[in-house]
Amino acid sequence: MNSSVLVEISADSVASAVAAERGGAARIELGTALANGGLTPSVGLIETARAAVKFDIHVMIRPRAGDFCYDDSEFDAMQRDVISVKRLGANGIVIGILDINGRVDIGRTRQLAELARPLEVTFHRAFDMTRDLFQALEDACTAGADRILTSGGERTAWEGREIIAQLVKQAQGKITIMPGSGIKPENAHALVEQTGVKEIHAGLKSPLDSPLLFRNPRISMGSIEGSEYRRFAVLEENVRALCSALAAQR
Repeated sequence: MNSSVLVEISADSVASAVAAERGGAARIELGTALANGGLTPSVGLIETARAAVKFDIHVMIRPRAGDFCYDDSEFDAMQRDVISVKRLGANGIVIGILDINGRVDIGRTRQLAELARPLEVTFHRAFDMTRDLFQALEDACTAGADRILTSGGERTAWEGREIIAQLVKQAQGKITIMPGSGIKPENAHALVEQTGVKEIHAGLKSPLDSPLLFRNPRISMGSIEGSEYRRFAVLEENVRALCSALAAQR
């Protein structure tokens, strides 16, 4: 196996960004609300993350949770966010827009890609929600994306590895295929070997208990009871374990 497989880590905090860099990752996908698939992070988070790490930061551009078919006001917000992200020193954007028929919205995707240049453009896992992954690959290419993040249309990249391998063959010389979802040190090497990918995306989120000594058990701010007293973060040792698992198999 080629030891130069690039590792991208999903992060929603400066601490997770620093842990990813120290653990050996090549870049992060920076977003918030990762439990909902990721949303656009605040200006403050982008600025503080950019100041804290030297490696590449690709920023999620997604105005809300739910589907990937956006109205005009939402698309306007996405365009404004792309402009802000460029100004804040990001290296790339992560986008995904579909039309009502479950196809890549080529026109709007191209608009964001052109607005983002010279930043890199990743089409995120909205790709997995399309009606035809192989047609969606061609459409993402036409729209100007540089890479596609995908689980092969399955719950995890491991389950979708056969489709991912087919996508890699179709994508040769046109676009990068980056598998994501459920990638761990235990399966990363086998996934790379069986698909031929050169980049992988991992979450590696670990639960952290809140340091708060006082807790109010009567109410919850969100739909998941007790979520105020637990969060998830990337740990340096887990990133290092993933990178070491890939390097050890070369």
